[in-house]
Amino acid sequence: MSSVPHSLKRLRYGVIGSALFALLATSTANAAPATPPSLNVQAQSWVEVEPDKATLSARLWENTPAVSTLEDTDSDELSNARERLEKRASELIKAMEEIGIEQRAINAGSLNIYPEHVAGPRNNNDEQETLIRTRLERPFSVELTNIGQLGEVFDALIGAGVNTLDGVQFDLQDRDAATDEALTKALEKARHKADLMASTLGVRLGQVQRIEETQAPIFQPRMMAMRAESDSMGSGSASDYRPGTIRIDAGVNVEWTLRGQDARARPGRIAGEQEQQ
Repeated sequence: MSSVPHSLKRLRYGVIGSALFALLATSTANAAPATPPSLNVQAQSWVEVEPDKATLSARLWENTPAVSTLEDTDSDELSNARERLEKRASELIKAMEEIGIEQRAINAGSLNIYPEHVAGPRNNNDEQETLIRTRLERPFSVELTNIGQLGEVFDALIGAGVNTLDGVQFDLQDRDAATDEALTKALEKARHKADLMASTLGVRLGQVQRIEETQAPIFQPRMMAMRAESDSMGSGSASDYRPGTIRIDAGVNVEWTLRGQDARARPGRIAGEQEQQ
């Protein structure tokens, strides 16, 4: 009598074991295929280009006589200051045109009028009075597509009696071409690194799986400070000024699948370290 339950128990365990085996076999068959091996590479590169465009900024101004209050300013003095400023502005534009600068490349800004405080004479108590005057000012900018004219323009501005030279901004006429070149070099560098790593490990590159920019091409015009007051400029020349170069950086992250016997034997992902030069 006791052998019958024992047989049933063994049968029950056998059925359960078969069911578990079938369940595991089914789960294995339905499991997603292994992730194909891949190679991820980051690369940065840049280009340095010589600027082919320059914008020179300057200012002209005239002042009215200093008085105790603005209400004391004579209207005729204000009109005379404006006439002097407009005459000088016309002479400056003429000087630019005489050296071959096109009129459309000369930007004469609008008239600015503002009060300016200056130190006055000392009184009997040795106290210095603060006076006020009105300044009439016009900004000018000259855009050059031939940087070789920079020195000539500089000299012409001084000859026209410009009060202040604020500086030069160097730029590129075709920014897109320069940023495209920087991005292309970053991609070429990523491909070179990937080829080197794959060949060293005995595998081959497959298809590109993903491409992204880790650093979009950054372009920033180069500024050259050239601030000077007309009284101290003398007869100097800017002919020896050098524009230097403009650097444009770019970065990419590219992922390839891997092919080859070693790649199939070692599924996984190989990450390339970011390299900077």
